Amino acid sequence: MKKLYFIILFLIFSCSENQVSIDISTLSKYNIVTNYNDVADTLNVYLDKTLGLTLEISEKKKNRSIILTEKPDYNKDFISINYKDSLITISANNKTNLYYATYDFIEKFLNVNWLSTDFTYYSDVKSINFPNNYSYYYEPPVLTRTVHSKLFYKDSTFADKLKVTNEAFPRYVPNARVHTFHRFLPYDVFYENNPEYYALIGDKRLPTQLCLTNPDVLNIVKDSVKSFFNKFPGSDVISVSQDDNTQYCKCDKCSEIDMEEGSPAGTMIHFVNEVAKSFPNKTISTLAYQYTRKPPKVKPIENVLITLCSIECDRSIPIEIGCKDFTSDLKGWSKLTDNIRIWDYTTQFTNFLAPFPNWGTIKPNINLFVDNNAKWIFEQHSNNNSELFELRSYIMAKLLWDPNLDFQILLNQFNNRYYGSGGKYISEYVNKIQNQIDTTSFFLFLYGDPSQGFDSFLSPKNLLSYDIMFDKALNSVELNSDYYKRILRSKISIDYAILESYRKNFSDSFQLTVFDNDIKSVNPKLIKRLNHFKNTCINNNITLMNEMGFTVSDYVVNYKNALKTAVKENLASLKNITLLTSPKKYANEDPKVLTDGALGGNSFYSNWLGFEGNDLSAVVDLDQTKDIKSISINFLQVTNHIVFFPEQVEFFYSDDNLNWKSLGKASNKFDLSPKSKVNDIQTFSIDVKNLNTRYIKIIADNMSKAPIWHHGADLPSWIFADELIIE
Repeated sequence: MKKLYFIILFLIFSCSENQVSIDISTLSKYNIVTNYNDVADTLNVYLDKTLGLTLEISEKKKNRSIILTEKPDYNKDFISINYKDSLITISANNKTNLYYATYDFIEKFLNVNWLSTDFTYYSDVKSINFPNNYSYYYEPPVLTRTVHSKLFYKDSTFADKLKVTNEAFPRYVPNARVHTFHRFLPYDVFYENNPEYYALIGDKRLPTQLCLTNPDVLNIVKDSVKSFFNKFPGSDVISVSQDDNTQYCKCDKCSEIDMEEGSPAGTMIHFVNEVAKSFPNKTISTLAYQYTRKPPKVKPIENVLITLCSIECDRSIPIEIGCKDFTSDLKGWSKLTDNIRIWDYTTQFTNFLAPFPNWGTIKPNINLFVDNNAKWIFEQHSNNNSELFELRSYIMAKLLWDPNLDFQILLNQFNNRYYGSGGKYISEYVNKIQNQIDTTSFFLFLYGDPSQGFDSFLSPKNLLSYDIMFDKALNSVELNSDYYKRILRSKISIDYAILESYRKNFSDSFQLTVFDNDIKSVNPKLIKRLNHFKNTCINNNITLMNEMGFTVSDYVVNYKNALKTAVKENLASLKNITLLTSPKKYANEDPKVLTDGALGGNSFYSNWLGFEGNDLSAVVDLDQTKDIKSISINFLQVTNHIVFFPEQVEFFYSDDNLNWKSLGKASNKFDLSPKSKVNDIQTFSIDVKNLNTRYIKIIADNMSKAPIWHHGADLPSWIFADELIIE
């Protein structure tokens, strides 16, 4: 059974004749009684906008007054709104919550909705209506509520209206918020002379994580934490947490503790507890993330904040149903501590603009967290524009404040007000795409790609259906109105998914190229869609495609380059490919992906053939001897996922598939370094003269392992290849 979320709501109704209506004339006789003129000014702003009134602010109560009062003796966060004997009393335990209570009053009784930074909804109000002797009291179950959205970060007043924080890490030391081990002991400072400070992996020390049983490491971290707090005296939280990889220390001492504790979180909590003891008036935050997610036996001490992360979970279904291990770990931590911060994820980090039907999970996931002692919830959304960005930001904020709210009511209310008469079609889209993914066993991954859904919720049939819904929404409102512009902005996710479907070139509905009098050219519908997508992004200042810094401009340039490839008369098109080395996992490990005419996108899930720790060696048979002018092949780089460009690509030819001669090498143009572009595509090519042959071999040299400075140090590196072009 679900808990009741610390909500106490008294609504004392007698009967309809006890309904009190305070009309404009009566309300004009009221004053506002408070010590906080700025809160009163806020209330007056909305009294003026809705009823045309501005009330006197004073410290003296009259027979008719609106009283804004702080009750600091209450040791819990609360807001309260009461009406009795012509007095309206709005109260809270501190000034921040008094603002929240005032905004709650404005929303409930003046019928104002703050939907986004670009639109506030006002309805026609003639009076304030109360049940006689109305009493409302509410304790929010989540005390620190954060939605990772620039709408709240760039407009703190808007954040207050939706009762969420205006920064991602309130109270934290700015430079030590998460993944901090490398900040305390930078490898370029300590590793060469003191490799014993770092993780033992096999028989080698690597600067991936710290050795948490080394006493010198503990002392250095304590000194670093002290230095950070001294530098930022206004901060009272610091993260002492693992770096973003799973290569933790397995030396004898660390392994012994982890074995006794039943989890690698054992060494982490012992270590963090020792740090926290040195700073009893501060909060030391640490991660329960990936290898440390399972709770140990040892309890975190009182000033340790556990940040529990749900990164592995399927986003298409509620965590409690689809991610049993996380649910078990959450319940385990909740038995050890009341000091839990949830780090949840609500976007596709590799494709911000892609359709991401996790709508049915937002409310049940928040309910799950609240039921298990989570007083601090961070919903990591894209921060930047993503699918239905304003709607998502609004719904998540609303549910963090009150998890009992009905999702469908929130959805319809927002859409009908934000998109006008087009809103019903946006709601229809949300419900349909959620229903489509609900009827499949699709794993909705945070680091996935639209192409994974092309045989399910993003099938050509579904994409056409979604496109029609948005077109209906556009046609239902006045051209170039604010409603029209908002709908157009929200349509970019469908435009993007359709563009990626064109790139895949697998459907009659979305053909990459067309033929006119045997002349191959790019489908003009694709060009129109691409230009529309680009212009909508420019007009709405939408710049980022993913968390790796891949921009809309990069995407358009890469797409246009891919189109140049698509119209080439490729001698290798659909020809037989023989792999001499083994691919792994992606593109069904099918070598035909290299010559199938479908073009790889900016994610390794999108039509790329991957090789982990080994080279690409492939032979293409052109069926007969051909005159050849040039050979090229594309490679993908996604550095944070250990996907690097090959060091070089060498091209060979043969007339008999036995005796090979080199045509030359194409070298990587970009040296790999910590400053390398995270997400990119590079073409490796050579031009040849007077070559007439049947067989072509390509060997791409993988660098084999991630460099020592990389978070995946010593792990096998990947190369991803797509579309071999022979002209």
